[in-house]
Amino acid sequence: MSTKIEKIMIATDGSENVKNAVNWGIELAKATGAKVKAVYVLPPVSVSITTRGERWADSLRNHLKDEGKSATEYVVDTGKKADVDVEPIIIEGNPADSIVKFATENGIDLIVMGTLGRTGISHLLLGSVAENVVRHSKTQVLVVP
Repeated sequence: MSTKIEKIMIATDGSENVKNAVNWGIELAKATGAKVKAVYVLPPVSVSITTRGERWADSLRNHLKDEGKSATEYVVDTGKKADVDVEPIIIEGNPADSIVKFATENGIDLIVMGTLGRTGISHLLLGSVAENVVRHSKTQVLVVP
């Protein structure tokens, strides 16, 4: 196992809760010279939503894509202020599974994420996405409150 950090993935959902994790990730990248990927996972639109109509589902997808662009641009802007280049990426799928898969497929050395995202207090100590990433990732994970 290498302790050298060359690639950092900052998982973001755009919530206020993730901003501290973004700051940590950017500062770690600055200190180590690591490349940063800001990743937003576009969750699948559920069957119950699509039964309301394809137009409604498309509207929700577009809203979530816009939210993803805003969330990753926040990380890019934070990186610029610290002289750290950030690549914004939006992927689709189950958030925890997609984060773990992306990290593995892209040789990420460290995943940085917040404890609680948009889902709120679904668990006492960790949000469900963070908890699942920690449980299933072979990549090191830094969970920031």
